[in-house]
Amino acid sequence: MTKFIFVTGGVVSSIGKGIVAASLGRLLKSREYSVSILKLDPYINIDPGTMSPFQHGEVFVTQDGAETDLDLGHYERFTDTSMSRLNCVTTGSIYQAVINKERRGDYNGGTVQVIPHITNEIKDRILRVAKSTNPSVVITEIGGTVGDIESLPFLEAIRQFRKEVGRQNVLYMHVTLVPWIASAGEMKTKPTQHSVKELRSIGIQPDILVCRSDRPLPKGLKQKLSGFCDVPEECVITSQDAQSIYEVPLNLEWEGMAEQVLDLLQMEQRKPDLTQWQTLVKRLHSPKHEVEIAIVGKYVQLSDAYLSVVEALNHAAISTYGKLRLRWVNSEDLETEPAETHLQGVDGVVVPGGFGVRGVDGKIAAIKYARDRQIPFLGLCLGMQCSVIEWARHVGGLTEANSAEFDPYTTDPVINLLPGQQEVVDLGGTMRLGLYPCRVIPDTLAFKLYQEDVIYERHRHRYEFNNDYRDLLLKSGYLISGTSPDGRLVEIVELPKHPFFLACQFHPEFQSRPSTPHPLFKGFIQAAIALSLSTSGTPTPLEVS
Repeated sequence: MTKFIFVTGGVVSSIGKGIVAASLGRLLKSREYSVSILKLDPYINIDPGTMSPFQHGEVFVTQDGAETDLDLGHYERFTDTSMSRLNCVTTGSIYQAVINKERRGDYNGGTVQVIPHITNEIKDRILRVAKSTNPSVVITEIGGTVGDIESLPFLEAIRQFRKEVGRQNVLYMHVTLVPWIASAGEMKTKPTQHSVKELRSIGIQPDILVCRSDRPLPKGLKQKLSGFCDVPEECVITSQDAQSIYEVPLNLEWEGMAEQVLDLLQMEQRKPDLTQWQTLVKRLHSPKHEVEIAIVGKYVQLSDAYLSVVEALNHAAISTYGKLRLRWVNSEDLETEPAETHLQGVDGVVVPGGFGVRGVDGKIAAIKYARDRQIPFLGLCLGMQCSVIEWARHVGGLTEANSAEFDPYTTDPVINLLPGQQEVVDLGGTMRLGLYPCRVIPDTLAFKLYQEDVIYERHRHRYEFNNDYRDLLLKSGYLISGTSPDGRLVEIVELPKHPFFLACQFHPEFQSRPSTPHPLFKGFIQAAIALSLSTSGTPTPLEVS
């Protein structure tokens, strides 16, 4: 029988429920329990695919092509388990499903209401995850904050859930804030008490409290929370602020969270194997090299817009004993100011994905700067398309070259719509999405990094390299090092006479893991470290690993 854990949050938004859920998943997997993690989001959008990154951070793409919440990236990275479209549910998708059933007559003329129809649909989505992969544990994170009107149907559904699957099969975990009040010189439990009171008012008694704080909770404070919130003292868990999110699983293990979860769910206690994770954290805190990478984009005011890119760079840096420093560069600034002003001294340049013409010329300027000055460059999705435009304008002699996305009337559309996209009107869920194969050409940088003939990567794009310009690209010294299996779609381009210049149409960042960094990011960071060591006068090692 699958066990179910529901993670709610209180007091403030962005309390860290996703990291707590992902960390618990890691601790259970370290005990050889299989885990799947589900996110229930209270917004009315069907999915985050059409939302601005400023509103919701990055859109994380699953293997089956779902556009999901960025927390699914945390789930995958921490548990090393691929999620699917079943693992991301929104209020919009719930209501859409219920309304579609009503239109088909599935409710036999009954009045459709929040209870039972909406709550039943929510419970069905949770059970669907359990049935699809039959995990030992399904962890469900409820988005939003207890007290929000939007999340009430989800909370009511999980309240009912315990009665229907058995009390011994369900655990409620509440993540809350215990702030330090400097003027009083003490930590305050009142916000947590009120948050638990709000949760109990709708019929949910938390089994475990996870208390976010900037310092350890004293024993007396845990006893106080235990008494006021009716939670055993050993189930009041400190989640202290950490330097890195990758420290959180170890901190929660030290607090005994997993042991309490297994006891409450009447599951066998097993010895955890966290050796790999401990090695990861040890490397994180003992770097041998420092490398500065510029991320050039138009959403840099909100780093969560490029969350998976940042984490993939972190994974690669940790694996090579490198300390990563990021320089955020707004691509719009490069349209009015010299690239050197913002990029001088960096050891590598990343141009990540995005949509729309704003800031594109700045990205092209950054790519030209990296190409001219032999600085390692990695382009992702739109970053590849911009690298193709940069090549066409400055190497291929096509001064008016552009993407049909930015200029539908350009005389040289080196980037054009994918076949089959011409008649598409709706924006949501209509791109080339999900996992696709790519054939890697031997004797290229890409092949050296992947060491495989065929790879599988996740995509999210509507435009693609225009094959009418393929011969011109090749004659000018560039290489096409990856294509679709039929050779029709260009997936990877690179510049051989350069320390590291590679751009791909897919999103490799979605498949990077802390223990297994993505080969493109690892190769890029190794090249950046080599540049850093050479410019500092330090002898460059044959291989930094």
